[in-house]
Amino acid sequence: MSVARTPLTGVAVQRKSKSYRQSYRSCVGTISHLGYTPGFTQRRLTTSRLAATHRSVTEVNPAQLALLAREWQLSYVTPLYRFRHGELKSYGRQLGAFVESEQQRGVAMEVGPERSLKVSFAPVAGMAQTEADADTVFIQIHSKPMFAAASDPHKLLWSGWLACVGGDPVYVRALPGDFVCLPLFCSNGSDSLTGMVKAWFRRTFDCCFGPLEIDSTNLQWLAALWTDCHARSGIKQLKLVWSLPAEPPLEVTYAVHPQDAWELWRSVRRPGEEDNSVGVEEVACFIKGLQSHFYRHFRVELGAGQLTQVSTALGTAKHGGGVKISNSGYMITTLTLLTECALLKMPI
Repeated sequence: MSVARTPLTGVAVQRKSKSYRQSYRSCVGTISHLGYTPGFTQRRLTTSRLAATHRSVTEVNPAQLALLAREWQLSYVTPLYRFRHGELKSYGRQLGAFVESEQQRGVAMEVGPERSLKVSFAPVAGMAQTEADADTVFIQIHSKPMFAAASDPHKLLWSGWLACVGGDPVYVRALPGDFVCLPLFCSNGSDSLTGMVKAWFRRTFDCCFGPLEIDSTNLQWLAALWTDCHARSGIKQLKLVWSLPAEPPLEVTYAVHPQDAWELWRSVRRPGEEDNSVGVEEVACFIKGLQSHFYRHFRVELGAGQLTQVSTALGTAKHGGGVKISNSGYMITTLTLLTECALLKMPI
């Protein structure tokens, strides 16, 4: 296993003076807890996940491309009451009127074609993985200055989407018929607009939102799943960021050469293991191998801290809920994991 050269040029250590706050859900960050959810749910996480299968660009709906190359902030959202995919155009008009009304501090605006905001709701085909999955919905808010020429294009102010990709069919089918499960909410834009959009959804569909952090456990899963794609789509570099308990907190950036990461991953893959699945034991061994190698060179025990960021050419995921998907071919694998995170985070 050729990994000796990795830490010589791939490590950065930085102390942060700002206070560090652990998520109350991040207590599952240790390797030994990879198979369990924390705290109050006591639900068992998936111990085997499907390996990423590359999908060619020709199979990707063009609308999916709008989900790439942006950093999305994640939230979970409880089931939507009386949400109808056939009413998306009407929802666009209603949300546009609500945002303009909020901007003018409660002064109602007539819904019409001449308002300065343009809001669109659109379904994104090809994302559902089971019959229970509802179609993904993509939302965009554009604006045009009041005195702009008619030919001037609208400017994108905000975008977001709701998704359920590979959601738990037992949970989804148990919902009453008037509820639609789209638990993963992703937003890109100002906090004020995000707040307005959430407020409209809460008022219209009687739902609740909450922050969706990606705990250390699921970041480890993403590190393994993305590394598993290296043979088909080079990951370029595996970058891991750990936060260690110190005063002030210590942040360690660990950059792993792609070939080294791939060779380590191959060494922990069980003989005879099906190519289309990745087991929790393999993920644990992969992360433990990286940590052990780091300790041999720097005498720093990464396992004492929390993994807070994972990056490859396929995407970036951060503990705070920031996600960037850079490769459409492996989008479904990432969204399946995030959908599971959202379902587990929702209060039950």
